[in-house]
Amino acid sequence: MAGIPTITLNDGVTIPQLGFGVFQVPDADTQAAVATALEAGYRSIDTAAVYGNEAGVGRAIAASGLLRDEVFVTTKLWVSDLGRTRARDALRRSLDKLGLDRVDLYLIHWPAPATDAYLEAWQTLEELQAEKLTRAIGVSNFLPEHLDRVAALGGTVPAVNQIELHPALQNRETVAANQAHGIATEAWSPFAQGAVLGEPAVVAAAGAHGVTPAQVVLRWHLQQGRIVIPKSVTPSRIAANLDVFGFELSTEELAAIDALENDGRTGPHPARYNG
Repeated sequence: MAGIPTITLNDGVTIPQLGFGVFQVPDADTQAAVATALEAGYRSIDTAAVYGNEAGVGRAIAASGLLRDEVFVTTKLWVSDLGRTRARDALRRSLDKLGLDRVDLYLIHWPAPATDAYLEAWQTLEELQAEKLTRAIGVSNFLPEHLDRVAALGGTVPAVNQIELHPALQNRETVAANQAHGIATEAWSPFAQGAVLGEPAVVAAAGAHGVTPAQVVLRWHLQQGRIVIPKSVTPSRIAANLDVFGFELSTEELAAIDALENDGRTGPHPARYNG
């Protein structure tokens, strides 16, 4: 995996700790962005049905010359497809767009708690995993109470919970719940859409190590054991976001960035968002 550390999930599947996200990248631009990422050395691509760019991801993988097992592909089940039959059909559509016979990780994108349909959908994901249409299954934006209800079904525990997580919103209660259930934490919006890159603690660490603020924030995520999926369409930034393994933040630098928590959510709140 191009020297990128891996995380072993609770089902034995390994995922690169640093991947490439394509949220808000138009499908017409996705193939070029993913091709650039793969050429730079990324081996994990994160997309979703609702992004509308699974086809672009698939085209880039097909054109890369890489073997299927060399690229870890994540996609997600959208809220309107929660439920037993819809979830199965949704993964089939995603696979068709990606041009793949399986994905490596399939996530329920949001719990949409007003419907309670995420519980039925989870049981379908278990079936899809058993049928080898996805290697691992997980969730996204689930709060502790949602995780507890899935665990109470008595079946498979999610391998991953992908949540908004950055220095301004560290989601500590959810991270603790993930750890309690043996679920890996994956961070989306790792830079708070750029809002944390000018923070003095981040800028100071960047200066001390001769790196960029974005590289500091990625290093902060990695040193705390999280999976992280930065997004960019700029080739220089795509490459720079991968170049984060030649330095290490000190305990003091980590603590200074930890102190930036201010409930600075950039996306919807999972308890209230229903699609």
